[in-house]
Formats: sequence, C-alpha cells, structure tokens
Amino acid sequence: MALQISATNPEHPALLLELPWQLPLEQWPEEYLVPLPRGISRHVVRYARAGDEVIAVKELAERPALREYQLLRDLDRLAIPAVDALAVVTGRSDAAGEALEPVLVTRHLGGSQPYRSMFETTLRPATMHRLMDALAVLLVRLHLAGFAWGDCSLSNTLFRRDAGAYAAYLVDAETGELHPRLSEGQRDYDLDLARVNISGELLDLEASGALHPSVDPVEFGTEICARYRSLWQELTRTSVYPAGKYHYIERRIRRLNDLGFDVAEMQIEHASNGDTVTFVPKVVDAGHHQRQLLRLTGLDAEENQARRLLNDLESWMATQDDYAPGDPLGARPEVLAHRWVREVFRPTVRAVPVELRGAMDPAEIYHELLEHRWYLSERAQHDIGLDTAVEDYIANILPKVRAGLQPTAD
Repeated sequence: MALQISATNPEHPALLLELPWQLPLEQWPEEYLVPLPRGISRHVVRYARAGDEVIAVKELAERPALREYQLLRDLDRLAIPAVDALAVVTGRSDAAGEALEPVLVTRHLGGSQPYRSMFETTLRPATMHRLMDALAVLLVRLHLAGFAWGDCSLSNTLFRRDAGAYAAYLVDAETGELHPRLSEGQRDYDLDLARVNISGELLDLEASGALHPSVDPVEFGTEICARYRSLWQELTRTSVYPAGKYHYIERRIRRLNDLGFDVAEMQIEHASNGDTVTFVPKVVDAGHHQRQLLRLTGLDAEENQARRLLNDLESWMATQDDYAPGDPLGARPEVLAHRWVREVFRPTVRAVPVELRGAMDPAEIYHELLEHRWYLSERAQHDIGLDTAVEDYIANILPKVRAGLQPTAD
C-alpha cells in the first residue's frame, strides 16, 4: 500500500514527506527530533520538525488515528482549547516491506508543557492550585460542548501561560466522545476518571520525590472535582434578568471572582422576558488585570481597581450592537474600550468636582463610584445607574472622606 497523507492544509503533505516514515518512531534519528518534555503515553510519541513547524507524531492503529483526527478538528470548530490536528499518515512500511502503524500528526502548542512535567518541578502550592483551576475550566468547557474526554490526566493535558492567563489544553482525544449534550451521569463519570488519574499520577510523583511535601495527592484530585462543580453550577444555572438590571449581572461576576475565576467573555442575549447572560471563565496570574487595562484603555490602576474596571468594561461592551466576539465584522475590543473611555469613564469621573476628589486619581474615583453603585443597587434591588450613584457619592460619601471618616456601604 502506498504512503498516504491526509491533511487539513494542502501545504502540510509536502512538509511531512521529508520525514522518515519508513522507520518506526522509536528508531527515528535525532536529526529529525526536537527534545521537548512528554507526558506518559500508551503509544510511542515523538516531537519532530517539519519545515518551520514543530509537530507531535503518535503511532496508533488507523481507525483510532482517523477518529482522533476528526475529534480534534471538531474541537477546533467548537473553539475548545486543544492541539491542532494536521494529518494522518497511513500506508507506512519499512525497507523490508513490513507494514508500520499509521501516525497522527498534531501541531506542537508553542510555549506549552505537559501538566505532569510542571508537577515534576518544585512548584509552590498556590501555583499548583491555579494549574488545577485551569484544568477545571477546560473540563467544564469540554462538557458544555458535549465532549466526554474519557482519559483526563496530567499527561494528557498541556499547560500554557499567555499574557498572564493560565490555560489548559487537551492533547489526547483518542478516548473522547462528542455528543449533542452530556447527561449528568456522563459528566460525573468523566470527572471521576479525572480524579483517579490525577491522584494516581501525583502519587507516582510523590513516590519519586518530585512532589511538593505539602500536597496531598488524593486530596488534590478531590479538590479539582469540587472546583469543577462550583464553576459548573455558576456557569450553567439559568438566569434571566430584567432588562437593564445590570447589577444582577455584576453579582454573578463577583461570585465567579470569589471562586477564583475571571470572565474572559460575556454575552447578553435580549429576549422579551429579560436578558439571558452567558460567561466564559479564565484563570489569571497576578498583575494580569493591570496589564490588560493598560493595554486596552491606557489607564493605569492597581490590580483590584483594574479588575473592577475591566468587569465594567466587559459588561458595557456586551450591551453594544457591534460587540460580536469571534466575528471579524464586529468591532475590535480595543475600539470598544476606547469608546468606553470616551463615552463612559471620562464623563463619569468629570462629574465629580475636582476640589472634592482629594488625592484620588481617575481610576480610583471610577472604582469607588462603581462600588457605590453596586451597594446602592443591591439595597434598592434595581440598577440605580451611574448618574444617581455619582450624585449620592458626592453628597454622602465624599464629605466623610474629606472629614477623615471611613465611608460605609450603608
């Protein structure tokens, strides 16, 4: 049987032809290989260079190779964090004419490492917990898309930091199944497999002396289940808010923040009976909000202030007619951010008389006004609006600040 390369891009077969397909992966010469960390795998996996690409090559039978290839393409279509499927190579044979196993070729995710290799280093427990948070986010996103992984583990997941964000990526879809919707039983089974696999690998690392002594492998595996369930509940519970009552939306954002997650994307769907809101979570590193706010708006703020301002910006953007995440025809976030600065942030800050601001800079003033609006809206059980919040802040809060008294939320 002749060598066949089924690829997603017409350019890839020409690049892949340069590789020694007549040899089993275990025998590939070093000149073709790239030394990168790998997790534990039931198959032979090698990293190689094909032109300017670094690829991962995995030997497995033809049917599962083609199936995984299609599943990875489906996940890409659903915008789920996973490695890119490039090709399936079949019809391989050695110099004696003996058949060799087909291979699945995926693109190596730049700047990533297998979760297992991360845990083989001396990580602080706080960092490990954030890594687990990112893995919980990945599991939730997979399940929301109807994908049952069937083999979540530290070896089958890649970790990458991107602009301060922690992100987990699926790297092995061989055992996965894609459904229109997962039942609670399917999700529970998938989550229990993840718990067993993760605890098992952590026990293995503990036995080798590579695990931080403060980490309990069994407790850690259980914790990811708890984080998953909290996030799943907060993201999937049905909430329809009265139109315009955006303090309800902010209440949900705050709950996500309290769980340790931030909002990467928010969508508001307008309906006759109210506004339905959906969220996409993310896990971020310290200082991320400062950098993000500065990049989008040019505003320099403290971390907590920046988080609060970004939440307000995201809520405002979701109400704009030209806000369409992922749509090339929609307004870019940078354009909307500068519009928010011009139409919302600056007019609101300027409404506070300069002589009453004291030493507070504009970002701090706006942060304080948003907090005051939140408290007043919660007390009134409806969104009072920024104008009313500014008036009340000037009348009842700033005088106490200038008098050296501690303002209260009441």
